[in-house]
Amino acid sequence: MRLLPTPCVYSDRTISTTDCGKASDNLKGLTHFAVGVAAASCFPAAVKAGLNGNPLYFILGGVAGLLPDTIDFKFRRFFSQHDVQVVPDPNRPDPQLIADAIGHAVNTAYARGKPLRIKLHTIELGADRWQRYTVWFDVTERRVVVRYGPIVSTGQTPEPESECLKPQEASSPLACPIVLDYEAQIDVDIFDGPLFRMTPMGNTSVRLEFIPWHRGWSHSLVTALLLALVGAAIGQLVARTTGGALWAGAVIFVAYAAHIIADQFGFLGSALLSPFNQRRIAGWNLMHATDALPNLATVWAACLVVFWNLYKCGPKSLPDLTMMQLLVFGAFVPLGLAVLARRLLRARQL
Repeated sequence: MRLLPTPCVYSDRTISTTDCGKASDNLKGLTHFAVGVAAASCFPAAVKAGLNGNPLYFILGGVAGLLPDTIDFKFRRFFSQHDVQVVPDPNRPDPQLIADAIGHAVNTAYARGKPLRIKLHTIELGADRWQRYTVWFDVTERRVVVRYGPIVSTGQTPEPESECLKPQEASSPLACPIVLDYEAQIDVDIFDGPLFRMTPMGNTSVRLEFIPWHRGWSHSLVTALLLALVGAAIGQLVARTTGGALWAGAVIFVAYAAHIIADQFGFLGSALLSPFNQRRIAGWNLMHATDALPNLATVWAACLVVFWNLYKCGPKSLPDLTMMQLLVFGAFVPLGLAVLARRLLRARQL
C-alpha cells in the first residue's frame, strides 16, 4: 500500500463533511455558558450591576465561557489540514483498508521523523443512516484494530441486527510503541470523522494526537489572560471607567478559565500553557464531555452558585438561608433522588 498525499480517496465517491459535533454538543455549550455566568456572579461588582439593571458582566461571563469551543469548532477546525484521508467505500466494507492506512501513517511518521496527519471519514449510507466503525489502538500489542459495527441513525441509535457481515474486524501492526493522548477506542459514525496527528517522539515512539485542532491555544490560560486584558482595554475606551473595565477583564479571565478547568475533568485535556508549551496536558479522566448526567449536574451546580451570590447581595426578601441549607436542599437531596431514580429505572429494565 502506498502513502498518498491528500486528497486521497479510497472509495468510489467522496463523502461530504458536515458538522463534526453531535447532539450532545448543545448540552456542552449550555454547560459552559452556565459555568461562565456562575463565574461572573462570584464578583460583587457584577451582582450589584445586575441588580441595578446592568447585565453586562453576566453576558461577558456567558460569552467567555462559550468562547474556547467556539474558536475551535467554528473557526480552527476549518483551517486544519491533513496529509492523508481515508474514505471507506460504503458499498464494500473493508476494515483492513482502514487499519492498514492508519498503521502505515504511524509507521511512516516514525520512519521519517516528521508529524503526519490522517483524516478518517465517516460512512454515509443514506438519509439518516451511517455505518459505524471502531478504531482501537492496542498499545500493548503494537497494532491498530478496526471493527465494523452496526448501522446507526444520526441520533446514534443502532438498527437491530445491522452488524456488518464478514470481514468485521482487521488489524495492522505498528513498527514502534505508541503513546495516546485520548482514549484507545474511538467510534467513527456520524457527520465528520476524526483527525489524528502522528507525532514522533525522538526514536522511541509516536504520539497519537486526537483532533489536534481542538483544545490547543484556544484552551490556554495565557489566552484567557490576553483576552481579559483586551476586554479591559475596550471597556476603558467605551465606558471610560477604570474600575468597571478592570472588573470586566477579571470576569472574562475567570469565566474563560472556568471553561478550561471544567474540560480538564474529561479525557482529552488542554494546552494550558500554550504558546509556551503546545502539548495538551492530560485530563483527569473523571467524566466524558458528552455524558449527560455530569453536564446536567454542572449546570445545576452553576445555578446554585448564581442563586447564592444573588441571595447574598440582593434584598433579603427570602427567608434566612445558610450555605449548609443550600447544599443540603439544593444539592444533596436532589442528587440522592436522582441516584435513587436511576437505580429504580435500571432495576425495572432488568
